[in-house]
Amino acid sequence: MTTAHAEDALAIAPLERPLDATVVVPGSKSLTNRALLIAALADGRSVLTGALASDDTRHMVEALRTLGIGVAQDDGPDGARFTIDGCGGRFPVAEADVFIGASGTSARFLTAALALGYGRYTLDGVARMRERPIEPLLTALRQLGANIYSRDGTGCPPVVAEAAGLPGEECSVRGDLSSQFLSALLMVGLYAGGGLTVRVEGELVSRPYIGITTAIMRDFGATVIEGADCYQIAPGVYRAREYAIEPDATAASYFYAAAALTGGTVRVAGLGHGAIQGDLAFVDVLERMGCAVERGDDAIVVRGPVRLRGIDVDTGDISDTAQTLAALAPFADGPVTMRGLAHARLKETDRVAAVVTELRRLGAQVEERPDGMTIHPGPIHGGTVATYDDHRMAMSFALIGLRVPGIRIADPGCVAKTFPDFFARFAAMRG
Repeated sequence: MTTAHAEDALAIAPLERPLDATVVVPGSKSLTNRALLIAALADGRSVLTGALASDDTRHMVEALRTLGIGVAQDDGPDGARFTIDGCGGRFPVAEADVFIGASGTSARFLTAALALGYGRYTLDGVARMRERPIEPLLTALRQLGANIYSRDGTGCPPVVAEAAGLPGEECSVRGDLSSQFLSALLMVGLYAGGGLTVRVEGELVSRPYIGITTAIMRDFGATVIEGADCYQIAPGVYRAREYAIEPDATAASYFYAAAALTGGTVRVAGLGHGAIQGDLAFVDVLERMGCAVERGDDAIVVRGPVRLRGIDVDTGDISDTAQTLAALAPFADGPVTMRGLAHARLKETDRVAAVVTELRRLGAQVEERPDGMTIHPGPIHGGTVATYDDHRMAMSFALIGLRVPGIRIADPGCVAKTFPDFFARFAAMRG
């Protein structure tokens, strides 16, 4: 694991009074990268509005361009606007080397999409991406007739696809490592044989993200039938359209948590109770900890209590907010136990081990388990927090600095992966 480096760290000053702020967060990464790929596979020109412009979406856009898809981008105060000329399910380019950096969604989604092509393609990323497993997805694609494999035999990228379409119609995929394997298969299902039936083996982690995938698919004209761990996609073609991207619920979690931590009030605009993102359930967790939550049509407001309550919660379905919750835990009136996080060890870093290490660095008492941790209330002191090239480590541990003097965040620029101006908006929230 990396260590913290004070020389490039950002100091977070404690608040002098409770927050009272309205915050605007950028478009959802999960929605943006799914919509970009579906629009690329659609027949005709699509326009995405309010989308996220970040490292992850940049890698997806550049990969699509490498595969011959026309993508134009205009950035504005209300988010990015992408214009995508779809290929109707078959990439124009027959040979390409695709680089996806550290973007896990791009890696999984594009791996499945490459199998639809006709030609030879390679997909690779940064060093950490070469440690992140993708073999369950490759196995499922081979069941559909694809000639696709891990080049180095590790079950991780680089991936090589010697593609000639997907003639098969049925496959199964493991669900316990990442829901993105299933999402990837579903999104290409319209173009596989006579449609696609996918069965999930074992527990499906992060299940709400499958709901995001199928919702966008339906919005672009797909027919999806969902059963008990079985999904059927009717054959067809995505229809191009204009599509608005919701604000990012995971990004909003940091600002909701700031209200919870300071006994203040934060309103996140544009993210109402009807949003399709599962990570919005983070406010339900805050409610159990004593926060008051108002759910409106176009905004959710969180008001923090005098003292947060301890909680025992399965965060498997909202694992991207687990670090946010961990930052609140030392300030609760009892232990905070998080479960269901074994798969979080396979993300940008081992997020269980990283959180435990950094909280202990700051003086917290933490018990680590294979699938989570228990964080006990107690005094926290200042220090420089290592971020492990993980954007969510930087954003979540910045919250502690609102209460504790001397907190510094190493490598704050790593937030560019999903939220490039996070620290500017974090500062603006303070008023």
